[in-house]
Amino acid sequence: MRLRQSSASQLFFRRLIGLMGCYKTIRIEIANYMIYYAHTIKNKSENEWHKLVSHLKETADLAASFANSDGYASIFRLAGYLHDLGKYQPAFQKYLREGGRRGSVPHASWGAAYSLMLKNQEIAFAIDGHHKGLPDRSDAQMDLAPFRNGDIPELDDVIKAFHKDNFIEENQLQVSMPSLTALNREMFVRYLFSALTDADWLNAEKACNPELSLKREHLTIEYDDLITKIEKYINNRSKEGELNTLRNKAREFALARAHMPTGFYSMNLPTGMGKTLASISWALEHANHNSLKRIIIVLPYINIIDQTAHILKDILGEEYVLEHHSGIGEELSIPEDERNSDYGKRLACENWDCPIIVTTTVQFFESIFSNKPSKCRKIHNIAESVVIFDEVQSLPKEIIIPTLTMLENMLFVMRTSFLFCTATLPAFEKRKSFDGIESITSLVDNPDELFQKTRRVEYLAVNHYEPVDFTEIINLAENQHCSVLSVFNTKKSALEFYKHARGNRSWKKHYHLSTGMCPIHRKRVIKNIRQDLSDKNAIFVSSTQLIEAGVDFDFPCVFREIAPLESIIQAAGRCNREGSLGEYGKVFLFCLSDAGMPDKQYRTATWFALDMIKENPDSLYEHSFFHEYYEKLVGLFIDGDVRKINKSRENFDFKTVSEAFKIIDKATKGLFIYNYDDESRKFIDDIQRKQYLSRDDFRNMQRYTVQVYDNFIFENKDFIVETHHGILIWYGGYDEKYGISVDAVRSDEYVV
Repeated sequence: MRLRQSSASQLFFRRLIGLMGCYKTIRIEIANYMIYYAHTIKNKSENEWHKLVSHLKETADLAASFANSDGYASIFRLAGYLHDLGKYQPAFQKYLREGGRRGSVPHASWGAAYSLMLKNQEIAFAIDGHHKGLPDRSDAQMDLAPFRNGDIPELDDVIKAFHKDNFIEENQLQVSMPSLTALNREMFVRYLFSALTDADWLNAEKACNPELSLKREHLTIEYDDLITKIEKYINNRSKEGELNTLRNKAREFALARAHMPTGFYSMNLPTGMGKTLASISWALEHANHNSLKRIIIVLPYINIIDQTAHILKDILGEEYVLEHHSGIGEELSIPEDERNSDYGKRLACENWDCPIIVTTTVQFFESIFSNKPSKCRKIHNIAESVVIFDEVQSLPKEIIIPTLTMLENMLFVMRTSFLFCTATLPAFEKRKSFDGIESITSLVDNPDELFQKTRRVEYLAVNHYEPVDFTEIINLAENQHCSVLSVFNTKKSALEFYKHARGNRSWKKHYHLSTGMCPIHRKRVIKNIRQDLSDKNAIFVSSTQLIEAGVDFDFPCVFREIAPLESIIQAAGRCNREGSLGEYGKVFLFCLSDAGMPDKQYRTATWFALDMIKENPDSLYEHSFFHEYYEKLVGLFIDGDVRKINKSRENFDFKTVSEAFKIIDKATKGLFIYNYDDESRKFIDDIQRKQYLSRDDFRNMQRYTVQVYDNFIFENKDFIVETHHGILIWYGGYDEKYGISVDAVRSDEYVV
């Protein structure tokens, strides 16, 4: 019996000793366990910093949520897990704990190198650029060459630390990449890059600045509610008259085609036919049918944004609509005033997390073609959207082929629908020598008949298109005995014509409009012009082509200097717009003696348009004329990819593409007009005392800003002062009629 007790005791003690050994091993393992951090947090102790394991998982999950398919989601998730692999370097953890120069311990290339080891080149591009921007292929190869050549022996230890910290085996990191053409694959990298950078920044913000993170608003679009609102608004509008009948029929025809799959669509309607309401109505129905997430309206000019956004906010509700356009300070950080009711919308400008976006052509395309993280964050929110391009004829012809190619790639990769809206629809379809869009579905029933029914003007050639001077034009305008709008190709001509006419008493008031005037000045003049037209006052207006899009004037008579065909037709849309004259309005086309042109391409398009008009003057009344003109012009006279952007895209040269794609080619800078009025002077005096400027400050600043070329700044540096914020202030002259004071003869060299 004692022997049995002794054996049992020995067995018990052996087991106890074994358990103590395991416990000791566990204690050693715990003691040796390293906690890795992604970010320090201001005013927090080390144990409260942002843990790397949490950052990687949460970024991975968030990036995956931005994908539009399960297949894409697994790739996006993997990119999220690997993007900060380099932070497992002991040197990086030491940098977080002890400090050092920002960027002194690079980490992005480590995750990119491991992605290549896993044969995921697309992920490698996105990770390598998630701080500095998407690189060219050759630059990425240089970044990763030390890893590929075995010059970074620490890589294996870093990878092991990653697997151990995240409880992930290497066989769990295998994903299936989609089979894509070169250009679709390049677009996929942009989509992935956008999702990764936005997820990375949002998660870092959540950990390091939770108060700011909570300010972000995420509204889900309620289509049924918005469709009801816009229908109610339209039903309350007048339905009387032939024009309103045609407007309603056009809208109903478009709505009947809303339940079609994602693709390319066109709405080629005459001016004054209600394209804005018809296109939004269609977009809401189309997005609802296809389960799309948002509607993005892209406009060529900032002045149209204000007008369109105002209409949409009135109809649909202010909370649903976000305005975002290029301007001074757009890349700066969010302002400090978190109590402002629009604060969440300012945050949404960073990544377009809003149901309805109203933006500019420049902002939209220079984000898509950009390689910079700050601009690309929004790309993933363009996926599964409806994008409406208004006044699409304004897209630059010399980059039209890469522009259309990118849109086709977005349709295929991101399931995004596109609607082209204009009275002058370019020939965007694929054809011989023009690699355009495969198929565009029209949302207009019999546009030829519609354009004939809505014809409201007659075109009249001045002096058989032989050159005339200002005196001859003024005499002819005077004989019309009505209000006259005259439109010129350059600021110089518009200003000189205004000076010639302002003493003529045939008109009660004389107005001048150009981009040499700051936006608040232009708005005031446009408002006064509209009021005078409403009051039936006889007025005279001399303008540049800025009135040809989004400024819905209705003059009985328009004089247009000969120009590219789209400009002629758009100017004619400001004549007898509502068809209220009882007869055709008059559009006089003339060639100006010794006239300048904005650039060589503009000159080429102008003379080509004139040749076609002379050959068949009645073609100006035919709907198909502009299509024929555009088809011949692009290809015969203009290279649609003059900078070989598509070639650079095929080679995955993201930085080169970003530098080559510019909607506005010439470099410009904004000048704040100090001497516009007392308010502008007070504003500058106030901000001079501020250390930092908010987005509100920059937004207010835009109202008094004129864009000028670099040589203007050089020639007039004695009148320009740069603030400590980097703002350029114009202390020179500013005329209440002309705008920024500069010699009229040389204004087109200087002012945009």
